[in-house]
Amino acid sequence: MTSPNKDKISAELAAQRRRGAWTAPVAVLTGIAAAVAAGPAFAADPPTLSAGDTAWMLTSTVLVLMMLVPGLALFYAGMVRKMNVLATLMQSFACMCLISIIWFVIGYSIAFAEGTPFIGSLSKMFMGGVEMSTLSGTIPETVFFMFQLSFAAITPALIVGAVADRMKFSAMLLFSGLWSIVVYAPVAHMVWGPGGFLGGTGLTDYPGPFGVGAVLDFAGGTVVHINSGIAGLVAALVIGKRRGYGKDPFPPHNLALSVIGASMLWVGWFGFNAGSALAAGERAGMVMVVTHVATAAAGMSWMFAEWLTKGKPSVLGIISGAVAGLVAITPACGFVSPMGGLIIGLVSGIVCFWACTGLKHAMGYDDALDVFGIHGMGGIVGAVLTGVFAVAAMSATTGADGAAVAGVGGLIEGNGGQVIAQIVGVLVTIVWCAIASFVLLKIVDVLVGLRVDEEMERDGLDLRLHGETVS
Repeated sequence: MTSPNKDKISAELAAQRRRGAWTAPVAVLTGIAAAVAAGPAFAADPPTLSAGDTAWMLTSTVLVLMMLVPGLALFYAGMVRKMNVLATLMQSFACMCLISIIWFVIGYSIAFAEGTPFIGSLSKMFMGGVEMSTLSGTIPETVFFMFQLSFAAITPALIVGAVADRMKFSAMLLFSGLWSIVVYAPVAHMVWGPGGFLGGTGLTDYPGPFGVGAVLDFAGGTVVHINSGIAGLVAALVIGKRRGYGKDPFPPHNLALSVIGASMLWVGWFGFNAGSALAAGERAGMVMVVTHVATAAAGMSWMFAEWLTKGKPSVLGIISGAVAGLVAITPACGFVSPMGGLIIGLVSGIVCFWACTGLKHAMGYDDALDVFGIHGMGGIVGAVLTGVFAVAAMSATTGADGAAVAGVGGLIEGNGGQVIAQIVGVLVTIVWCAIASFVLLKIVDVLVGLRVDEEMERDGLDLRLHGETVS
């Protein structure tokens, strides 16, 4: 006969065994889950599409395309003589068409495919490997392709302003196409491309060229503005002065058109700069503020500099100053505070005013629409001052593993080496662009000739090159 106590003990032991049959595997599974969670991440989670970021980047792309047609087209057309208005508009529109095709065929691949530190491979020719579902960060790569296309298209169109009134349309097309492949795309790769010589793959882990640190260029100070400014200066020197330059007046045809164009550039530039954040986030918002403050400051500083030296503030002056501020803040806008933007704007307005008046007249070159004075000098000022006013908090981010990644500060935060890095980036861009542009201009001159004859120049390019006139 079994005692009650023994039966009770046996029942308890049986219950413990039943519980153990569940708790053991649960404990094992719980331990595995904890180990996986706490262990090292072998691969970051793949990026996921963000509808908000995509919508912002689609909008930014449209804004930058608007900067070229009609923004830049009207800005330039209003400053030339009446007999060359249609030719000037035609150049901007044709650049949009031509560079869009070249970017699709080969430009995008050279700029953004994996390759050497100086040039990308041809793996993305004709958008090879770019599908609807392919992502670039949190946006479709197709959107990134179009956003960068808008940058590539406007840059050669900037150059032709330096040689307005005198360059053959065929020469402009040939030079612009070759230049976008030989100069623009490689510089874009060096600054923004994977493993690029100037920008590298990150801000803090890349020693940069010659070990001086990565070059900071948020939205194109080197790639777009120094590039176009230097090419414009070289083109103006190679092609020569306009017939009657220095003797005859060259009054703007219609400054109202230029004001409209400059206003569209100002608005579109928010896509240019804030869009370069590639996301609809807090950094894009700060970039917009910095861009606007710098632009307003440059417009005012140019206006007052002109007022003091010439006795009157001109409409052409204030819109030129605003564009100079837009140019100068472009490399810095994602790295500096609004106060830094204010200073960069004030400095760029004064420096570009001097470059477009004193320097140009002293050197004697005929940069018709001040491409070097505004884009070249403005880009140089902005690139160098980025190294002065960069604030680490602006470029701080979070890595794929969730850890904080420190940003890069400039001279005001004790990192004087960043100024050296910026100067190196400026010099590399100037040297490569100047040499390559000169060679390309000489090739084009041999193939089709660069300049219209004196009779065409006197009669106007609208009628003689396009068979049309402004009514």
